[in-house]
Amino acid sequence: EVQLQASGGGLVQAGGSLTLSCVVSGFTVDDGAIAWFRQAPGKEREGVSCISKNDGATYYADSVKGRFTMSSDNAKNTVYLQMNNLKPEDTAVYYCAADRTYYSGFYYLQRPSVMDYWGKGTQVTVSS
Repeated sequence: EVQLQASGGGLVQAGGSLTLSCVVSGFTVDDGAIAWFRQAPGKEREGVSCISKNDGATYYADSVKGRFTMSSDNAKNTVYLQMNNLKPEDTAVYYCAADRTYYSGFYYLQRPSVMDYWGKGTQVTVSS
């Protein structure tokens, strides 16, 4: 059974940093793709970053490039999202998700509904 549990959200001032963690069981990047998504109030869920077995590259949404970094620690079965220089528009519930079909990371960022497995989200609030 695949399970994902995101944590690390909180309240931070604009310009600050947070690191989100996602503990994954029953799944690794070698099994397909793992991604971070977010959903702000009244908006659709959007892709933030993704790493896929398809090419091993990490893809980022344009809105977070240069500020967010996705990484993984296989020994801890944990995926991280380091978020720097946070902006109020980054405020959202952040989710980690996994999928066994390894499309490209770019593909997954555009199509959250394709992901097979979702964890509960963690709230990130950035104050101005």
